[in-house]
Amino acid sequence: MDDNKKLPLRIGVGIILLNHENNVFVGKRIDNPKNSWQMPQGGVDHNENFLKAAKRELEEETGIKSVKLIKELDGWYEYDLPKYLLGKLWKGKYRGQKQKWFVMKFLGQSAEINVKTKNPEFSDWKWIEFSKLPDVAVHFKVDIYKKIKEELKFLN
Repeated sequence: MDDNKKLPLRIGVGIILLNHENNVFVGKRIDNPKNSWQMPQGGVDHNENFLKAAKRELEEETGIKSVKLIKELDGWYEYDLPKYLLGKLWKGKYRGQKQKWFVMKFLGQSAEINVKTKNPEFSDWKWIEFSKLPDVAVHFKVDIYKKIKEELKFLN
């Protein structure tokens, strides 16, 4: 058995943030040298409600507060980190993430979006067509993004 399989998955949340045209928000991670983008996501604090965690993470990463919940996706979405990232992320405590995902509608103006936050994770952001999501994702998140795309095929 792989040693990394002994590590637990980090419990987290993800946010599929849609604008008025049903395009999805993606940010370019500061720590990713390639042209890969991701939706906002993050960890859940001990005993924290998942929806509150999603809203907190969204605000921490993007400055965005003006949202309306559309739906919570059923089930969990999991991914494992590639070997080269094991031990580097999350102080080496986790092998990947197990996430609850939420679809939200952005109700604010572009001026509300600010990725230059207190602890920035993104260097840039943009809205993309939902169908293009798997094309821009970092390789180890592509499967999750494909599953999410399938779950939300009504947006295409």
